[in-house]
Amino acid sequence: MKTLTVALPGREYDILIERGLLAQTGERIRAVLPRASKIAVVTDTNVGPLYYNRVKASLESAGFETALFTIPAGEKSKNAVQLAQLWEGFMEFGLTRTDAVIALGGGVVGDLAGFAAATILRGVAFVQIPTTLLAQVDSSVGGKVAIDLMAGKNLAGSFYQPRLVLMDPDVLNTLDLPQFMDGMAEVVKYGCIWDREFFAFLAARPDREKLMPEIEHILYTCCDIKRQVVMDDELDTGLRMILNFGHTLGHAYELAGHYVEWTHGEAVAAGMCAAAKLGVALGITPAELPDRLEETLASLGLPVAIPCDAATYAAAVGRDKKGTGADVTVILLDKIGHAVPHKMPKAQLVRLLNSFNKVP
Repeated sequence: MKTLTVALPGREYDILIERGLLAQTGERIRAVLPRASKIAVVTDTNVGPLYYNRVKASLESAGFETALFTIPAGEKSKNAVQLAQLWEGFMEFGLTRTDAVIALGGGVVGDLAGFAAATILRGVAFVQIPTTLLAQVDSSVGGKVAIDLMAGKNLAGSFYQPRLVLMDPDVLNTLDLPQFMDGMAEVVKYGCIWDREFFAFLAARPDREKLMPEIEHILYTCCDIKRQVVMDDELDTGLRMILNFGHTLGHAYELAGHYVEWTHGEAVAAGMCAAAKLGVALGITPAELPDRLEETLASLGLPVAIPCDAATYAAAVGRDKKGTGADVTVILLDKIGHAVPHKMPKAQLVRLLNSFNKVP
């Protein structure tokens, strides 16, 4: 088993990575929550039929009473209506402040269940069991939980750290290829912003067959990078902003596709390519870097550009949580393996993007 500790004072927790770990869910949670008696398991219509019974059996063998809460799969479930339904369901189940909520699923389930756990009874323990590559390397670690509003993604939320993160690489075997590669966008991001050798390692393995034998190393490396960043800047006011490389522009592409045409990973992939071109235009990014990045992402079947008009760019940039007044901070690369925040006027950013990020 690979173990990483997120050492936030008073909010420490472990990330455990091991094949077959799902069957150990009960004993692992009992070790960190000895007083808990009830566990609310939140999952979705895709993941529940695959893995809930296995998790339930493990929880019950450890003495927990469980209740299942299933949401429709997809981003549209990350809303205030579903949040309120979870609150009411938790209370009907009799959840108390010594009990816990499990998020069994991808990023949508993790965000929604985490926000529900953070706010019910002013906060109950929360355990992440991510079942997608994207959730394992990114959203399950770091404590960001949120729901979407009509105005945009993740605009109502909180920082709420889990008590434990359990990662079983075997669950990735049930992902279809597009879902797997969706997560690879975030994996490549870590190489871009932090670890040049890791980027080269990924570039040499352009398909799932070459990546899966190395999956424990990939998960460990990504989570270790995120762990270090979060411990330095839990509340996303400094270093943690580099984790948003590709995301400011990626949110514009998600908006352009009405949150259904492009997945989060696809949008982030195109967003990273646009940010690389932006960095070149601003004299920060080496001229050869965009081609290298595009080649790596394209080999994984990810888009390197997505159509987007100026109005959509302006709308997305205007809602960006890294914005202050008329300015926004974008994350750029000054080399592969190192990211730099760059503050610039929102209007200038939109003009530059509109000038070069067009798809024939």
